[in-house]
Amino acid sequence: MKFCTRCVMPDTKPDLHFDEHGICDACRSQKSKDTEIDWEARKKEFLEVVSANKKNPNYDCIIGVSGGKDSTFQVQSVLDMGLNPLCVCFEPTIPTDIGRKNLANLNDLGVDLIHIKRNPKVYKAMIKEAMKRVGDCEWPNHLGIFTTPAHIAVNFNIPLILWGENSEIEYGGPAASKNNPYLNRQWLEEFGGLLGNRASDMIGVEGITQRDLALYYYPEDEEIERVGVTGLFLGYYLKWDLRKVLENAQESGFSRSDRRVETTYENFENLDCYSNHVHDYLKYLKYGFGRASDNACLDVRLGYITRPEAVRLVNKYDGIPPMKAINEFLAYTDFSREEFDRICDSFTNKKIFLRNTAGKFIRDIDGSLVRKEEYIVR
Repeated sequence: MKFCTRCVMPDTKPDLHFDEHGICDACRSQKSKDTEIDWEARKKEFLEVVSANKKNPNYDCIIGVSGGKDSTFQVQSVLDMGLNPLCVCFEPTIPTDIGRKNLANLNDLGVDLIHIKRNPKVYKAMIKEAMKRVGDCEWPNHLGIFTTPAHIAVNFNIPLILWGENSEIEYGGPAASKNNPYLNRQWLEEFGGLLGNRASDMIGVEGITQRDLALYYYPEDEEIERVGVTGLFLGYYLKWDLRKVLENAQESGFSRSDRRVETTYENFENLDCYSNHVHDYLKYLKYGFGRASDNACLDVRLGYITRPEAVRLVNKYDGIPPMKAINEFLAYTDFSREEFDRICDSFTNKKIFLRNTAGKFIRDIDGSLVRKEEYIVR
């Protein structure tokens, strides 16, 4: 297992590439953002794109929101530019109190907000099936947050949909994905976290029909072309710095948690949904890095901490089972703890974590898996 020599991201991350100096492409992208891009010109370009894509007389664009810091920053940024967005929230899997509070605050910034309350029977069936099938408890949510704004765009005749940062730039990905500001059906299917699963694959699960899945299909190409639906990453036009984003969001009323988020060392990530923490834990089991690694790498690239500090933080916080979130997830799905552990074990990377002579994964007293020596972050 090889780790980036500048940050601490491992080569087990899908689509991540290292150069001849052992530096990952996410770190290279950050250098490009710092030294090569004229951000004032990009902002001017963005406003020109907005003007060219305006059809609805009342709304300039759609923003998919959750109530998190990034959503708050996006909404406040476009309001500061004099734009009027229509916000769309696809209901989180297991909403938190602070998430509801932050979504209400976002609404109070002065925007119209459509809050989609999905069919709970269909959604829960997909959650359970996706957990067993691809080891991702958030698969239906990832799908819904991308498809529902597109449906609203088609039905309200609002071509422009704004998203936050391009994850392929911030966390690493193919070069072709970095120079493209567009989020469309192709990006969703390749980088949207669908893991090879499609909405149609859920037909028949606990009686789910195609009609039940209408919201989870991306609109037809003819509808997209008729309205001219265009998804843009705001992070292509505005320099994305998670701590400046956080500062701006707090100035706009966003609330941090009064305690550390279970899967990392920070208190401002993924506050809106308990299931997100289970999702991050499953990522750790599959690839050997979790939310603490994500945060630490961003902090290193942005100059907030050093690599040695990142190593200590990752070794301390990555991989601890998020017990509060797991218990909430068990209550929501009716999975037993034994069934949940069995599913997790089936997706756990056997190359990274130690097993005993019976083939069972070895755990520390806090429930954390024990990594093989050669897979420890250094």
